[in-house]
Amino acid sequence: MSQFLSALIASGSILTIILATDLGHRRITTMRMLRSMIAVAVIIVIFVHSFPTQGNDLSLQLVGIGTGVICGLIAGALLPAYVHKSSGELHTFGGIGYALVWIVLSAGRVVFAYGADNWFAEDLVRFSIDYRISGPDTYANTFVFMALAMVLTRTAVLLTKMRKLRGGAATDEDPLPAKTP
Repeated sequence: MSQFLSALIASGSILTIILATDLGHRRITTMRMLRSMIAVAVIIVIFVHSFPTQGNDLSLQLVGIGTGVICGLIAGALLPAYVHKSSGELHTFGGIGYALVWIVLSAGRVVFAYGADNWFAEDLVRFSIDYRISGPDTYANTFVFMALAMVLTRTAVLLTKMRKLRGGAATDEDPLPAKTP
């Protein structure tokens, strides 16, 4: 399978699950949070075939994880949590900003993979030689680990928000209350 097809399948799967579970007003449940983590775990099993550690492979993969953590914090900040007035249940509201963070990053992974196969393959080989990166598996792992870190960080942010709301430290209002007739 080409690097582009792998990136397309992996990024598309994660994006679909995240947007399907987080967009709009959604109740926070354990299954909701686990679903996205399970998806990333499955992606890892399918697409991570080795763990290169030669040269700067590990450094590049750590950069992917760090980028994922930062993007997960941004996504988590764009996913406000609140206590639903009538039910008392915890909810989130995923809006356009939240969706755009995930869409842009997913598209970036796919575009990079396409470019690596079609636009800048020779430049990427030169870069890999110059910076001692062993090959395509390192780049693929970097993007998969970035997605995993992003999902895990978003989940950690949600758990933190849940604890605060349950502890009464904050009682956010519904960011977009439903209209009542």
